[in-house]
Amino acid sequence: VKVFLCAGRRELTGDPETNFGVLKEALKWKKHQKLQLVEHANARKLGAYPKPDILVDAIFGTGFTGAVRGEYERIIRWMNESRSKVIAVDIPSGVNADNGKVENIAVRADATITMGLRKIGLLVHRGRECAGRVFVADIGIPRAVYDRSGIKTWLVEKDDVRRMLPRRPFDAHKHSVGKIFVLAGARGLTGAAVMSCQSAMRAGAGAVVLGTPKSLLPIISRKLTEVMPHPLEETDVQTISKKALPEIDRFVQWSDLVVIGPGLGRNKETQELILDLVVSIRKPILVDADGLNALATETSSLKKREAETILTPHTGDLARISCREAEEIEEGRIEVARVQARKLNSILVLKGAPTVTATPDGRVYINSTGNPGMATAGAGDVLTGTIAALWGQHIPAVDAAVSGVFLHGWAGDMARAKYGEMSLVATDILEALPAAIRQVKAGDGS
Repeated sequence: VKVFLCAGRRELTGDPETNFGVLKEALKWKKHQKLQLVEHANARKLGAYPKPDILVDAIFGTGFTGAVRGEYERIIRWMNESRSKVIAVDIPSGVNADNGKVENIAVRADATITMGLRKIGLLVHRGRECAGRVFVADIGIPRAVYDRSGIKTWLVEKDDVRRMLPRRPFDAHKHSVGKIFVLAGARGLTGAAVMSCQSAMRAGAGAVVLGTPKSLLPIISRKLTEVMPHPLEETDVQTISKKALPEIDRFVQWSDLVVIGPGLGRNKETQELILDLVVSIRKPILVDADGLNALATETSSLKKREAETILTPHTGDLARISCREAEEIEEGRIEVARVQARKLNSILVLKGAPTVTATPDGRVYINSTGNPGMATAGAGDVLTGTIAALWGQHIPAVDAAVSGVFLHGWAGDMARAKYGEMSLVATDILEALPAAIRQVKAGDGS
């Protein structure tokens, strides 16, 4: 074992200074003759030694921010080019532990052993890529300390979701396990309506009615078997018209919850209809896609709602709704989601890498499934239907959002294993959804 000291002895303070003292004492013991200390380490010195089997990265701690400079940058570059196995202590050097940001360079670890609790920076942005597999080391902090600390951010894993998922009673019938009314579809956007409805059925909804422009009914009817499509009055550009309001209200009264948005289009009249519905519907609603575009101009209607609301924006949607820059949202997606959920009086599912679910009372749930192949058209529509179906089966709204996101990502991971990331399409996720649900319920899979 060779220990390379990158800093000068006088630069060591606190814990590093204490443990350097322990190391010096250990070097005096005969049984540690295979332990060697190399001071004033630099990239040139490191390159003079034989290639190591394992590199342990303990250059910076969790307080690191900014860019890596000087000799430290050259040492990290040497580590990344060494092709040795790399284990990072607490967090890879160069990664901001609070937000996962990497200014210029960071250690690319095969695994990270982090102390006590996972750091946010290990789960988001480039920090997630740099961390490799993450192992949490118990360093003896009592559970009571965590309980008193007011933690409101959690990583969602399989066992969490298994406990959330609905259990179907023996005497269930189609109207007792979720009646969902989906308002979706416009010319050229029928796929969004179809996939959101199909995923709702696959995720366990008892009955789904799709309200869609009447001229599109022949196209949509050929694609849907179990879902009940219903024609609605339309505008001259084949989007849903305000004249459809009486029919919409009839199905709202029938339903347990309403989905508004997939493929509705951006016609002005249709957007005005969406705003009217958000205000008038007294039942739970899930708003996605073009529904969110309508809300971007008028969010006050959300704040007045008494029934629960779930919003499922991607970064661009939330940028329009919140008047923030997309870059700002990406850099601080956890805190931005937390703030916006409170402002919008809604459960906010901020889609991305990773997807985070925030509640109006300040809780944030970080998803642990999914992959880059899911950045494909229609994947969000599958997610919408999945969340709606779980919510319709009478579990809490936040549980429906959190578990729906997890199952959607799990199905995406299963689809990646079959097709690869580059070839993944939204219907692959939809097809994998039943197996994903079965595996999570049974506790199967990795």
